[in-house]
Amino acid sequence: MSTNTTNQPTLDPATALDDRFCAAIRAVVPDLPDDQVKAHIGPSRQPKFGDFQSNCAMPIAKRVGMKPRDLAAKIVEAIDVSGIAQPLTEESIAGPGFINISLLPKALGSALDAMDTDQLGITPPTAPKTIVVDVCGVNLAKQMHVGHLRSTVIGDAIARIQERLGHTVKRQSHVGDWGLPIAMVVEQLCVMEDAGTDLSSVTLAQLNSIYKVVQAKCKAETKALELITKVGGHIKAEIELTERITDANAAMERAKARLVALQSGDDRSVKMWQMIYDITMAACLATCQRLHANITDEHSAGESTYRDELGPLVQDLIDRKIAIEDDGALVVRCEGIKEPTIIRKRDGGFLYATTDLAAIKRRVEKLGGDEVVYCVDSRQGLHFKQVFAAAHKAGYDKTPSGKDAILVHAMFGTVLGEGNKPLKSRSGENLNLTDLLDEAVARASKAVAEKNPDMPESERSAISEAVAMAAIKYADLSTERIKDYVFSFDRMLAFEGDTGPYMLYAIARIKNMLGKADEKGVSVDAAKDASFSLDESAERALALMILRYPTIMHATGTHHEPHRLCGYLYELASLFAKFYEQCPVLKDGVEESTRDGRLRLSMLALRVLQDGCDTLGIPTVDRM
Repeated sequence: MSTNTTNQPTLDPATALDDRFCAAIRAVVPDLPDDQVKAHIGPSRQPKFGDFQSNCAMPIAKRVGMKPRDLAAKIVEAIDVSGIAQPLTEESIAGPGFINISLLPKALGSALDAMDTDQLGITPPTAPKTIVVDVCGVNLAKQMHVGHLRSTVIGDAIARIQERLGHTVKRQSHVGDWGLPIAMVVEQLCVMEDAGTDLSSVTLAQLNSIYKVVQAKCKAETKALELITKVGGHIKAEIELTERITDANAAMERAKARLVALQSGDDRSVKMWQMIYDITMAACLATCQRLHANITDEHSAGESTYRDELGPLVQDLIDRKIAIEDDGALVVRCEGIKEPTIIRKRDGGFLYATTDLAAIKRRVEKLGGDEVVYCVDSRQGLHFKQVFAAAHKAGYDKTPSGKDAILVHAMFGTVLGEGNKPLKSRSGENLNLTDLLDEAVARASKAVAEKNPDMPESERSAISEAVAMAAIKYADLSTERIKDYVFSFDRMLAFEGDTGPYMLYAIARIKNMLGKADEKGVSVDAAKDASFSLDESAERALALMILRYPTIMHATGTHHEPHRLCGYLYELASLFAKFYEQCPVLKDGVEESTRDGRLRLSMLALRVLQDGCDTLGIPTVDRM
């Protein structure tokens, strides 16, 4: 089956050949089911026999009871590759039935010419979509930890990719800024202020500590008391435990009263909440900026913004008999899902599912989302399956035009540490993200200093920051989204292999080459109009990889999988390295036309590498 499902004009010869081969297969074997019509086009294992080879005859021949070479001969006879490749003949068939394909040099050059534009072959869609991306999602009074890395980095990359493809993207950072835990912190700050504490210089680290303290302070150890009562214990321990439970219950009651005051708009409570919000979000957005993630305050959509929508939403579900009572709670039952979606607890309280339903409703109805993508870890898989099904049953996923919006859980795995366990700090707590980034910069600075001992400190500092962020982001994005990965500074900061620094080095190398061309008096601007040099196998391999860029970008966007683009960029950088070694550009003796053609090919490779990194949100540098 053809891989060109984007309705975009393709410059990738492999995609064009795929279409031609699939048409020939259907002509030769008309009864073959569509899901078995596959061209199996891939790079030739031996370039001397061609640029591509198709292995389609082997699997199909087995299904239709033919010899692979006989089927290959029929496909070769039926296929039309005019304008793309040299005519196929019996000579094109090798081995048990491989079909070798040699592209027309003129076709390859024309495809590169067509791609050498500002858009790099990626044309805007005729019917752009509005795509809402749920990204980042922090909690008030808590520092960002390593668990926020993936939701921020992957979410931002998915948003950027859709923007690059020409769609309208609306980011939404679902901030946990409402509810009892926040009221606990507000209450504690009020107590501290009453005791004379100056809160004007409170930091997020301090709020984070207060959060932990109040959580423990309001937790009644009732199970421990039940155990002592049941099995017996020291009377003094029982008295102390009873007193702690009494204090915890009292603290919880004060927190609940503070929540009521906050919900009622009490000036002092709201002012304290706003202070917590401002401190938390300032730190969060600074970290996002440092990670080159396009997430700003305008993208924040806290749970507090939904508080007036939850009651009417639940009543709507009741009125339409979509929600039913179950053991005092209110639930929505959906076909195919065993567990019901609870939208209101027995005590009348709302849950995450209630807010998420309101969020879907807003994102589809008010923001006009044709597609809503949630970048949340895989442990929330059941939750989103329930919420998506409930939203569909309620019609909250219906767009203003009457179509069902596409709801996607772009789930991701966990960042692991030693022993393949979730990455934690030495104390066993979630690792602070800022500390992680600082450590990466320190290590990058050391590596850059070793390679460039004479580099000025100011320049080294900027390069080290870029290298560190590129290393961390690329390591995360290049991993298949659904998989866990082991966090390793040594691996991700390596300047060789499939790493961020290697990508930056490839870009810096091309920029350095262009700088040397200027020094030698070679006009880079003149080379922009030169004919591409495509005689050597390394030139052709690089050119073919460049032409795959639009296809890869569309596939990355369709599947919301940034690792596809990362893998492509690594292959492109690797092929440029081979081209650089095997095809001299500025060396004395190289003919002017060849030199300029290779310069133009290098510049096109540079633009694709930079565009790919920019799309992923990976910073680049001019030199390493």
